[in-house]
Amino acid sequence: MITDEEIRKVIAPLLLSGAKMLDKHCPKCGSPLFEKDGKVFCPVCEYREKQKKEKVKGVEEKLTEKLTQLANSLPEDIDELEKYLKIMGKIIEVLEKYRRLEGGR
Repeated sequence: MITDEEIRKVIAPLLLSGAKMLDKHCPKCGSPLFEKDGKVFCPVCEYREKQKKEKVKGVEEKLTEKLTQLANSLPEDIDELEKYLKIMGKIIEVLEKYRRLEGGR
């Protein structure tokens, strides 16, 4: 289902830009399909995919920042160092999962 936000942020600007709303609908989300410059597309699905990628990128940036902070403050005590390395390993695992979600970056 299309939200009011998507209508305001995606569909209305498309109509104003000269894109043609077609009498066909997206099988995935139900939005009207549009045509612009010879390309038929679902603006809502494209918008949602972009939002998802931005969210994943934000999480990835935060994890990378935390990983850098940990790497820059490694303790000399071996027990503490082992804890840091375990945490860093988990962060790397999560980063790899996010990168796979993002399309293998």
